[in-house]
Amino acid sequence: MPGIQLGTATGPAKLKAVTELVNKLTEDLDKASLLPKDRDEALEELKIYGRDPRNADPIFTKDGISMLLRHGFNSSSGDTARAALRVLANSMLLKPETRRMLVDQGFAIKACEGLKTDNWDNEFLTSRILLLSTYGTKEHLANLIAEHQLAENITENLSRHAKLAATKPVQPQPMEDMALAEILKLLFNVTHFCKDEASRFSSAVPHIVELFWKQDIPTSKPLESPFGPLANTLINLDISTATNQAALFPSSEPNKVAARLISLLDSAMANYGDNDIDVTVTPLISTMLKVHENAPSSVRQYMSSKLLPTAEDRQSVLGKGKTLSARLLKNSTNPMAPALRDAISHLLFNLSDKDASKFVENVGYGFASGFLFQNNVPIPGNASTTFNAGDSTGAQRLVNPITGQFLDQEKVSEMPPMSEDEKLSEAERLFVLFERLKKNGIIDVENPVAQAMREGKFRDLGDDEVEELD
Repeated sequence: MPGIQLGTATGPAKLKAVTELVNKLTEDLDKASLLPKDRDEALEELKIYGRDPRNADPIFTKDGISMLLRHGFNSSSGDTARAALRVLANSMLLKPETRRMLVDQGFAIKACEGLKTDNWDNEFLTSRILLLSTYGTKEHLANLIAEHQLAENITENLSRHAKLAATKPVQPQPMEDMALAEILKLLFNVTHFCKDEASRFSSAVPHIVELFWKQDIPTSKPLESPFGPLANTLINLDISTATNQAALFPSSEPNKVAARLISLLDSAMANYGDNDIDVTVTPLISTMLKVHENAPSSVRQYMSSKLLPTAEDRQSVLGKGKTLSARLLKNSTNPMAPALRDAISHLLFNLSDKDASKFVENVGYGFASGFLFQNNVPIPGNASTTFNAGDSTGAQRLVNPITGQFLDQEKVSEMPPMSEDEKLSEAERLFVLFERLKKNGIIDVENPVAQAMREGKFRDLGDDEVEELD
């Protein structure tokens, strides 16, 4: 009826409308009773109703999903297929039980074949549907890789994205960006859930590397697509092959990829807060760990020079400034980001050649001690001994081993010396505190105040130093 907007019914009226749409589209599969325009309009209306699963139950039944699968993967009309796949993708997102229906009815294979396309909308929809099918129904993935060229299809699509990125089109292509984001997420999930088959995807690495220059790094949210998904994919892929080594560390510019990752990390550490830094930045750190482990020595040295504290950082206590190394150290003890702090500590330890003594010298014993203890790495004997480090001129200066700061830059306390009464009061407070801790079983050591008294470190006050009590 003219003037009535599609998909506006609610409550029982919505349920009636959805039921009629599903029945009409199901009948059309065998009888072709609808004109192409009417069929596509019915699917569009069903998509609108399906955004809210309330009173839309017929969409999510086995028969409803079967209807969408057949229209989506068997239709001779590209417009009809895409209209049905949009409803299907929304259904799989909202109702997890529908994901198995795709696999059980054999349509995951058709979706895999559907990746062989030069249409961005098709790539986006098939990638999204396959991605959703990896949650809770992982057993079909190995078959898609071994028998239905999933690895080859994904790699070919990434190649198309990389070629397009190299041409630097003047006009942005939002649909291409969305398709790239989905296929990168699919690549990550498949290689995560099928680690034994991950080697089949290694030829995708050169295309992934090229895509790191698809666009400039945004000033805010730098790890949104494409950069976050690009970095994530490298975590599960084999980057040790000769071809991938040449892509990651080209002889003409071996530090190129490492520098890009460091730029991403620098921007990410400055722009993400405690609410999302753990989930968002940790995968990037994991990728950098992998790149460092597989890099030639010159690249490893470059990464160390950019990520470990510098002479500038040592002008104050390490972790207090705003440099990238300071932000890394600060977050290596961030209680709000447990995964990130562990990943950062591992990265800094690896940048120190996995040598505990170098690690302590690089980051200070205050930051190093927790990691060494948790990972059962013996504490080096010189951990509490001052050492020399070069300043910006190359001159060697003594460093506080605990804080990592140059000794001559430490601030001298301006507090006046304690009086004898203040010293006695503090000793009594500490004595009581330690006795309480021992009584509660928190510690089992001799009270240091009692020990000091036994060793004669406290003396009796003279008569002229004793105050009379009222």
